[in-house]
Amino acid sequence: MSAGDVERRRASRAVVHVLGLALLAASVDATGETAPGTMLLVPGGAFVMGSDTGGQEDEHPAHQVTLRSFYLDRTEVTNAAYAACVKAGRCRAPAPGTARHFGPDTAFRGPEQPVSSISWDDARAYCVFAGRRLPTEAEFERAARGDDRRIYPWGNEPPSPSRAVFGASRTADVGTHPAGAGPYGHLDLSGNVWEWLEDLYDPYAYRRADAAHGVPGSCAEILETENALRRSGAQGFTGSNPIPTECEHVLRGGAFNYDGEGLRASNRVHHPGRFRLIMSGVRCAKDAGP
Repeated sequence: MSAGDVERRRASRAVVHVLGLALLAASVDATGETAPGTMLLVPGGAFVMGSDTGGQEDEHPAHQVTLRSFYLDRTEVTNAAYAACVKAGRCRAPAPGTARHFGPDTAFRGPEQPVSSISWDDARAYCVFAGRRLPTEAEFERAARGDDRRIYPWGNEPPSPSRAVFGASRTADVGTHPAGAGPYGHLDLSGNVWEWLEDLYDPYAYRRADAAHGVPGSCAEILETENALRRSGAQGFTGSNPIPTECEHVLRGGAFNYDGEGLRASNRVHHPGRFRLIMSGVRCAKDAGP
């Protein structure tokens, strides 16, 4: 081996070493904790959740919420990742026959497309299997809005096909719309599939005593609120859907078949946790240190 070859090998090893250190540094947050693979840090602090005008009544009022730092999956969970949980006997397979007028289910089952047709229990089971947990509603909005109260994850510009999957007949592979990245680098926070969250849906969540911590009411409190809203004939809390008669779970982020306006980061929807819909999927969260 010539002296030139030796030098080139040494230089190559040095580059690899530097790149390795850079990657390691990129995976460590400000507290020194190593970030789980495929997750990005959402820094803790105070942010404004909800809005005072526009949207639905359940998005009002705008209020300050304080959260701890946490990690959130960079993208929605894929069919390939979820299949590992099914194979391990820890998750149910996605429900068949849910695509209906969108076409065959196979059009939604590509390995890199987001998993869908799963219930809230299925979503939670996957996150536990992955050593993670479901995000809360406040965490999802924090990841999507950052510190500047943006309307959409990418900013205040209206939705476009380059930023999100919406107004379509099927999902796209996750991470294929980098122009729609959120303030901390997460992708597909709007469009593609709705994402199940840990919280129960509470129409008055933003008016509760624990609103500053992003905590909704108990199921009993929620049922009382729903009954009162129904008796008074209140409108605008759940869009065109009727006020629930049971404790349902929140979903966030919009879906492939949704309209552009509905992709706003403050938009709240809800379904019974048992529902397994072609437009409903998941991404997971994880605590970041103490």
